[in-house]
Parts: sequence; C-alpha cells; structure tokens
Amino acid sequence: MREHARRLGLEVEVVERPEAGSLQEAARLLELAPGDIAKSLVVKRHDGDFLFALIPGDRQISWPKLRTLVGVNKLSMPHQDVALAATGYERGTITPLGSSTAWPVYLDESLAGRRIAMGAGAHGHSAYVDADALAAALGATVADISEPLPPR
Repeated sequence: MREHARRLGLEVEVVERPEAGSLQEAARLLELAPGDIAKSLVVKRHDGDFLFALIPGDRQISWPKLRTLVGVNKLSMPHQDVALAATGYERGTITPLGSSTAWPVYLDESLAGRRIAMGAGAHGHSAYVDADALAAALGATVADISEPLPPR
C-alpha cells in the first residue's frame, strides 16, 4: 500500500491503532467523526469484474445511483473470500492502494475536499490521505454514490 502510494506521488500517513470492532470504535480511536472514515468497499459487477466504492462511514452505497453511473443493471457485494481474492486485502483493511488488481475507483462526492482515514491494508492500521489527491492519483470517478444509513 505504501509503495503504491509512493509511486503515485500520494502523501499517505499510516498510523497504528488498536483493533476496532466497529466503525464507531475506529472513529473514537482515531478521534474522527464516522463520516471522516472512508469505507473502501469491493463491488462485483455482473460480468465478474470488480470496482472500489469509497463512501463515508456514516453512509451506505446507493445501489441505484452506482448502477446508473457504472451503466450496469446488477452490482453486488461479494463474499469476503472473493473480495480477498480480488484485492489481496481482508475485509476491514481494504484499500484501492496496492490492491492486487487496479480496479476502477468510485469516490463519493461528499468525501471531496476532506482529509480522510481509510483502510491501510493491515488490521490495526489506518491511512490518512487527502481525498482529492487520492481521487486524482487513482483516476477515480467522483460522484454521488451514497445515501444516509437507515435509522436504527
């Protein structure tokens, strides 16, 4: 992950943190709001390829918006074993940086202009990065791909 960021000229600060059992716990440990943590989600296309969807921790993927943007009728979240095979990263550590395959990246527009924390490729670590610089370095599509989480 760090090597890929370095090759891209992307400044990333990796910090060690205790294991977190939830997004809320990770946010507390990092002293951030949950929305400042980007979830790096692996999404499977109907043709078997994948993409990364980066969305704020306090939101969820809007499947209709993402399907329309990608131009497909079917997208799904693969099983964690499939995501591991597609990226080389375990769930909870996933990042498009250093992925075993450079899948397309879609970054939710609400992350634009913010310094975010995201998976760093290993449990117990987080990576801080400027979302705009990340999007530019990865050639990400920045668009409205999320919606609020439903009330609990």
